[in-house]
Amino acid sequence: MSEATERPDADAWATACEEDLQQEQARRRAQYGPPPASAAEEFRKLFDVVADKLSSFQSSLPGMAAQSAVQQFVNQAKSAVEPVIERNPQVFDHLAAAGDELLAAYRSAVEGHERRWTQRPSGTGDLKDADDPRDEGPGPSEHIDLD
Repeated sequence: MSEATERPDADAWATACEEDLQQEQARRRAQYGPPPASAAEEFRKLFDVVADKLSSFQSSLPGMAAQSAVQQFVNQAKSAVEPVIERNPQVFDHLAAAGDELLAAYRSAVEGHERRWTQRPSGTGDLKDADDPRDEGPGPSEHIDLD
């Protein structure tokens, strides 16, 4: 037996997995488009848009001092934000996930109240009990739109 058949390539499995992963990613990009940016990148884009908007306002401000103050504020904010984004991009992913969880909890609470407010109590023709403080809220024709 030769040495090549006795000892298979130790990285062959890793190489095959990497190739499969790359093919799957290419297939998904073709089918669904590019993946969304990370929360840190999205925050950076938002910050850049806000900074550009503030910079565009500075031309409408009277006086060089006001224009200079706006530009200085934008530059200081960028110099404070950029290192945070660079060192801790995962923080923004965690904040985005926490925001999603808070939104889900809020929706769950509001949908439960909405259901209770819009359902008739069984056996009565009355929609609300005037003595029950939990029955305060929108009537049956009102819908709370969360989206």
